[in-house]
Amino acid sequence: MKLVIVTGMSGAGKSTAMKMMEDMGYFCVDNLPIIFFEKFVGFFKGVHAPEKSIAVGMDVRSGEDLEDLKVALDHMDAEEIVYEVLFLDASDNVLIKRYKETRRVHPLANGDRIEKGLERERAKIGFLKERADYIIDTSKLLTRELKTELERIFIHDEEYKNMMITVLSFGFKYGIPADSDMVMDVRFLPNPYYDVELRPKTGNDKEIQDFVMKYPEATEFVDKLEDMVKFLIPQYISEGKNQLVISVGCTGGKHRSVTLANELFKRLDCEEREYGIKIEHRDLTKDALRGK
Repeated sequence: MKLVIVTGMSGAGKSTAMKMMEDMGYFCVDNLPIIFFEKFVGFFKGVHAPEKSIAVGMDVRSGEDLEDLKVALDHMDAEEIVYEVLFLDASDNVLIKRYKETRRVHPLANGDRIEKGLERERAKIGFLKERADYIIDTSKLLTRELKTELERIFIHDEEYKNMMITVLSFGFKYGIPADSDMVMDVRFLPNPYYDVELRPKTGNDKEIQDFVMKYPEATEFVDKLEDMVKFLIPQYISEGKNQLVISVGCTGGKHRSVTLANELFKRLDCEEREYGIKIEHRDLTKDALRGK
């Protein structure tokens, strides 16, 4: 029997993940009363379907009984019953935005602001995050990206990296990304915007890449940034951080920042890495949309 406990913060995508796992062939039960949890597991393990894959959703809706889940998991550990914990998380700002958009009431708010409910929830389910085999931060994930991550783990059986790094290019004139952990300003480099032949192209085009990277300062910048990021990553992982956004900005987010973000991504995207990584270009087409 393959048993996965799906849990996490309310609003982080647990229900969506359960539907995806059902599509993957898992027998899914959401919000199972904890008093029945051990009996449910024992039933499937003992007689019903020892080869079946099962996903059980657990969250703060179980109320005070959530404390009993600690005891149940300790019993399963003692009996060497194998299980995995998938924990879905997101930043408080993102969760608050999702609650406001759906006009839902947080289960632990009790008449207070959503922030208070989230604070209580994190305290109650912290023990599950500590036990988690997989932590997925959905703050910046599209639905299809969440599906890809779950398929990597539960279908392709790939080794999952709890730390997800996003290398993000942007334009300062459109604002600094609010979720940035590190912000790098590359406006010190010569700007291909002033070359009328290069202006329509982007940092994804070889002509722009050649223009930006021909300056020794560009290579030296990426060398130093790569060295610093590779030093910081294991420190962040040891502290339990699971999301790192490295933002690289130029004036419009089309030429220099895109080129250098791509270069940093290539250097960090190595086979031996202990993290997941993706790249985004936030403002790549905004000038074109504005007719500039």
